[in-house]
Amino acid sequence: MRNYDLEFLKRFSLVLVFLSIVTLGLIIGAWMLHSSVPTETPPNVAKRTEARIAPVGAVYAGATGAASQAAATAAAAAAAASQVAYGGTLDGGTIYQNLCAGCHTSGAGGAPTLVRAQWAARLAQGTETLYRHSIEGFVGEAGVMPARGGNPALSDEQMQVTVDWMVDNLK
Repeated sequence: MRNYDLEFLKRFSLVLVFLSIVTLGLIIGAWMLHSSVPTETPPNVAKRTEARIAPVGAVYAGATGAASQAAATAAAAAAAASQVAYGGTLDGGTIYQNLCAGCHTSGAGGAPTLVRAQWAARLAQGTETLYRHSIEGFVGEAGVMPARGGNPALSDEQMQVTVDWMVDNLK
């Protein structure tokens, strides 16, 4: 090889080494920059965090507070009324199959099944007592009945037609 070929190879090698070092520096710089940027929070995580740190209640004081409390109570009542369970159906069989059958078929929590002998003492108390216990809930020696069967969206009328359906279908 000639002298000018060796000189070219030396300079070309130096340029390649220099470009390799610059490339490696850019890669390391990009990696460091990428690791310093905070990751984006998914929207569902942000919603869960907001729900977790939301205030539990509010303070109402004085005349303004009373008006705010009345407005909040009215808004809560309107929201509850708009969310009627099972589309507002008054078919006791549908409500029983969707909600009550879970306990009243298996006897969970001391719930009486649809056998007349298990209902004798309850029927002797009258239907108004049955309605009240189904709406407000009841804790007795035989077991527990959660208020509205555990579904607060059920209306009083829906609870009454469901109790009537259960009493009519005792065996």
